[in-house]
Amino acid sequence: MAINKVYETFEKAVADIQDGATVLIGNFAGPGGTPYFLIHALAKQGAKNLTIVANTAGGIGLTVDYEDHRILFENGQVKKVIASFPFSTSASRPSPAEKQILAGKVELELIPQGTLAERIRCGAAGIPAFYTPTGYGTTVAGQKDVKWFDGRPCLLEQAIKADVALVRAYKADKKGNLIYRGSMQQFNPIMAMNARLTIAEVDEIVEPGGIDPETVVTPGIFVNRIVKVKEELGFPRHLERTFWAKTI
Repeated sequence: MAINKVYETFEKAVADIQDGATVLIGNFAGPGGTPYFLIHALAKQGAKNLTIVANTAGGIGLTVDYEDHRILFENGQVKKVIASFPFSTSASRPSPAEKQILAGKVELELIPQGTLAERIRCGAAGIPAFYTPTGYGTTVAGQKDVKWFDGRPCLLEQAIKADVALVRAYKADKKGNLIYRGSMQQFNPIMAMNARLTIAEVDEIVEPGGIDPETVVTPGIFVNRIVKVKEELGFPRHLERTFWAKTI
């Protein structure tokens, strides 16, 4: 019997996420590749003591100001964040995560962006760890093992393996095959392959065969649930040049 991967609501899709889960959240510097509705459904669901793994900790103010995963920190749902850019771009407007990290309420693991991506990819590929020269001699080195390769010191980095991945894609078929566009192509593809439970927020769902196999980025075997966006946001999801021209 075929497995139904299509969920009618975002709330149902995240309903069984447990307290203490490690959650990957696709995002980069704006709303285009962020699973906005899944994040809000998780905030409403209320799972606690989460470890959030994302490029940022939300609310950094780099592009459009919108309610990204900063709301999980505002709700007190996060115990730890693993990120490359955890603080706001403005010292006068600290993010909720920044305030909680500095107050000792949320643990921070700071990771260079490329290292973060590779730790996630290795978790997806079944590679337990790898060595990289990035971060040697800096505060991110900590007590990590060091070995020398070709005359360069390298740090041992452990793979990240998550319980849940919340990702944003452009289109899915009912088997869960995903294609992306624009800034959706950042962390989302590697995160989608990593977790035990991958939930995709998409603009369109088509029948099997409705996507050219040559364009599939994430095969459906990695995707457990898909939910279609049914409402418009109060801000542009994909920022066109005309939008930037109006804001300058």
